[in-house]
Amino acid sequence: MAHFAKLNNDNEVIAVSVVGNNDTADNAGVEVESIGQQFLEGIHGWDRNLWKQTSYNTYQGEHKLGGTPFRGNYALVGMIYDATNDIFVEKQPYPSWTLNVSAARWEPPVPRPFLQEGLFYITEWNESNGRWEGHEADQVITPESERYYWDPDNNSWQTI
Repeated sequence: MAHFAKLNNDNEVIAVSVVGNNDTADNAGVEVESIGQQFLEGIHGWDRNLWKQTSYNTYQGEHKLGGTPFRGNYALVGMIYDATNDIFVEKQPYPSWTLNVSAARWEPPVPRPFLQEGLFYITEWNESNGRWEGHEADQVITPESERYYWDPDNNSWQTI
């Protein structure tokens, strides 16, 4: 089975279709993307160039079964096909985040913090301050709740 992402004119994935092996193989039985694209265009009437094959087993630049990763990620509705890098990625979450092409994911300018002092924090990126902010995971959130920001220089949470 082959999977194909249906793209709109902005290269956004709007659907994913499964195509049988017989409909994507050449005379030698080898899977060929262009054959699948032609098949899908014939069925749906959607320009063959707006169908891109995707690998169900590829996630963040790795093939989960040890094979060769294909196009960065398995395409999901809402993802973007980056034609320059020939990968599927999520939409850029914030302008300050940069694309790690080999891992096919957006990365923040400050790595997301994890466990600190035995406490878990619910975090969110604050683009205007360029930092991670959050609260303790077991805290009931009220307007008076303490909020924290991550200080990467000290590897610690600081009260806002």
